[in-house]
Amino acid sequence: MAQMASLSLSISTVPGRARRAVYYEVHRRRRMAVVRAKVREIFMPALSSTMTEGRIVSWTTAEGDRVSKGDPVVVVESDKADMDVETFHDGIIAAVLVPAGGTAPVGAPIALLAESEEDVVLAQARAQALSNAQGEEPPPPQAAAVAPPAVSPAPAPVSAPTKGIATPHAKKLAKQHRVDISKVVGTGLNGRITAADVEAAAGIQPKPKVAPPPPPAGRPAAAVPQPAVMPPVPGATVVPFTSMQSAVSRNMMESLTVPTFRVGYAIKTDKLDALYEKVKLKGVTKTLLLAKAVAMALAQHPVVNASCRDGKSFSYNSSINIAVAVAIEGGLLTPVLEDVDKLDIYLLAQRWRALLKKTRLKQLQPNEYNSGTFSLSNLGMFGVDRFDAILPPGQGAIMAVGASRPTVIADKDGFFSIKNEMLVNVTADHRIIYGSDLAAFLQTFAKIVEDPESLTL
Repeated sequence: MAQMASLSLSISTVPGRARRAVYYEVHRRRRMAVVRAKVREIFMPALSSTMTEGRIVSWTTAEGDRVSKGDPVVVVESDKADMDVETFHDGIIAAVLVPAGGTAPVGAPIALLAESEEDVVLAQARAQALSNAQGEEPPPPQAAAVAPPAVSPAPAPVSAPTKGIATPHAKKLAKQHRVDISKVVGTGLNGRITAADVEAAAGIQPKPKVAPPPPPAGRPAAAVPQPAVMPPVPGATVVPFTSMQSAVSRNMMESLTVPTFRVGYAIKTDKLDALYEKVKLKGVTKTLLLAKAVAMALAQHPVVNASCRDGKSFSYNSSINIAVAVAIEGGLLTPVLEDVDKLDIYLLAQRWRALLKKTRLKQLQPNEYNSGTFSLSNLGMFGVDRFDAILPPGQGAIMAVGASRPTVIADKDGFFSIKNEMLVNVTADHRIIYGSDLAAFLQTFAKIVEDPESLTL
């Protein structure tokens, strides 16, 4: 500061251009002194486009631990996966604001990072102030009208801007769309670069928000009926939804707004069963064979691979990405096999094993579970002969596969024989896919399954 003072005193004695240079140097150093933060906040990141809050699974560091930039400090459960969250700065974990098991909205501080040991006390004081602020409840409206004006407390220290710092999801999007993240201007909290900022820099138009039409003039707007909340059954234990169950609930409610229809088809599987016996020792499952057959059929019927997201138009997807439903403890995930039509079944088996391992550990990245263009749900291994599947939001169709069972079948000449037969039901978005489209797709799919040699090419 003494050096800055000497620069300030010497401004009046330096003429012209040199005076301006000294002036800018003084203010630059002052700005640096303001920006250089001693205590920083670690925020709850947005780990997916649908995530609004996260739950702390565990802290991999404890209060008092020293960490370096890029070190994982906490494991966060989003609506789809558990992911490590890294720190953007060096420092000391001074205070944990949200303990393991707690939840926080996206963008909220979950811990404080001190720059040095001397700053730990300052960070702990800020943590206490934040805790007190959260514990204070606003007065009731009646009291607020007559209460005398309260003296506003001294402003708490403001955390330094985080210009240039991006969320993990934003970094992945920047890499995917080849965007130079150093040139992206952040609009998030304290200048943080969000996924929306990267999409804007890549020229991706955000989904338009359509305002509801106003009610007709002269007619009162009808109140939207809310479902009645039923009291719990006496003696029952109420268990709140996990983040994953909440996401599944939201998706299922959104699916109810889409007009769907269903078409079933019976397919003989003797040759497919024989092929499976040959390739299963190489890690190829029957679900993978079916996914490959679906992809080959979708290549000939692209409208079944299309999707409608705004209710006004639909998109033909250039890639055929099959999302496969996988049940895990406490929920359901749909890891995505990308470009299934372009890969052989053995490479698909390798990729599926890696995806399945990450699914079991809840470590899927967002692009590994939200990039599907068609979904496949197979309950045949449980002996289920048929079922209907609910259409996932943002996709055009989903296939539900039952078990393959010996069935008495009559051929065109009236002769009976016993063949293995499998029943499949496809649920489709009727806004873009019609009955003839789905029937033609199922005919092609059945031909591939009943003569499966092309699956190994």
